[in-house]
Amino acid sequence: MQTNQIFLLFCGVLLALGLAAFFMARAKATRTRASGTAMYAQPDQYAWFSVLTTAGPAVLVGVVGSFVMLLVGAEIPTSYLLSGSLVIAAVGLLFGMRQVRPDFHARQAIEKVIQIILATAAMVSILTTLGILISIVFEAIRFFQIQSFWDFITGTTWDPGASFLAAAGRADEAGSAAQFGSIPLFAGTFLITLIAMLVAIPVGLFAAIYMAEFAPDRIRTLAKPVLEVLAGIPTVVYGFFAAITVAPIVVDIAGWLGLEASYSNALAPGLVMGIMIIPFISSLSDDVITAVPDSMRQGSLALGMTKAETIKSVVLPASLPGIISASLLAVSRALGETMIVVMAAGMRPNLTANPLEDMTTVTVRIVAALTGDQEFESAETLSAFALGLVLFVVTLALNMVSVIMIRRFREKYRSNNL
Repeated sequence: MQTNQIFLLFCGVLLALGLAAFFMARAKATRTRASGTAMYAQPDQYAWFSVLTTAGPAVLVGVVGSFVMLLVGAEIPTSYLLSGSLVIAAVGLLFGMRQVRPDFHARQAIEKVIQIILATAAMVSILTTLGILISIVFEAIRFFQIQSFWDFITGTTWDPGASFLAAAGRADEAGSAAQFGSIPLFAGTFLITLIAMLVAIPVGLFAAIYMAEFAPDRIRTLAKPVLEVLAGIPTVVYGFFAAITVAPIVVDIAGWLGLEASYSNALAPGLVMGIMIIPFISSLSDDVITAVPDSMRQGSLALGMTKAETIKSVVLPASLPGIISASLLAVSRALGETMIVVMAAGMRPNLTANPLEDMTTVTVRIVAALTGDQEFESAETLSAFALGLVLFVVTLALNMVSVIMIRRFREKYRSNNL
């Protein structure tokens, strides 16, 4: 029997056991109550508790067994694993039926199980972040055993030429030829992100203020979904738009101003990336501004302030923590963008502050390092993990700074309103 058929059979048997546990437990609880015995829970609550004791352990054993096989590389026949899970489900059914008694608090037991499930769901993001960090750190350490960490974070030249020298039979010169100075990559990343945020934050925030405070319901109902469509356009389409349309316009305008611009420049992808992340700021900021109580607006207007003064002095300060969070989300989105940069800004590490020149970003070099013809043990491939680790630390630092800023602003805002 194939694995898919075994799995479908397992699901069918487990479903049958769950249904049997539900109806049998409910029937037993109903009979007990009908006999005049007071019970601490409703029959349906006993029934759902029996379902949890039947299906929960079985599913848990199956998931844990699969994870252990994946982790240690062991091979347990699928039929044995699923059969063991069904045996545990049958034992759980018997246990659930034995718990259908007057002195058992089925409702409290169900609530505890639900709390455990919710806590597990809350831990998923933390465990995922920890797993990502662990997967990056060990490979980054291997890279720093080959290359100097100080040269990596302070070097101004990114030229992993070891692979070319090795291919040419000059492996003895590879160590001296390869240079992994990451400053040009991070400089390009931050410059393009800065351009994007200079476009996205004002436009997104002003659009949010208009839709939340000035736009009639008819316009708001139409404009907000249309604006959010920008977030659903594939990044490759934005890349085409930046390379074919925006970049030539930038070159023409620069030539009209007497400046020299490359067709692969940082300004074009920065502008297009800013347009792409406008919905992240406008939609979240709109929700935050709308959530400000109307009583605050009415109180401000009653004191003689105009609508613009109310927005500036009351609405925006009250919603600033949410606006900061939306802006941070947009920054994280911009830092991780790859396709637009590849198609419009090029792939040359170039340390410059001129947005009219070509440059590249950290994520582009990570993709180039992991999709090239190099061996996994090579310094160029391992450099992708080092770049990812530094980018992870930078993003974490931005999050910590934003949390501190939001906390201090909330304390100041609350103290001013006491």
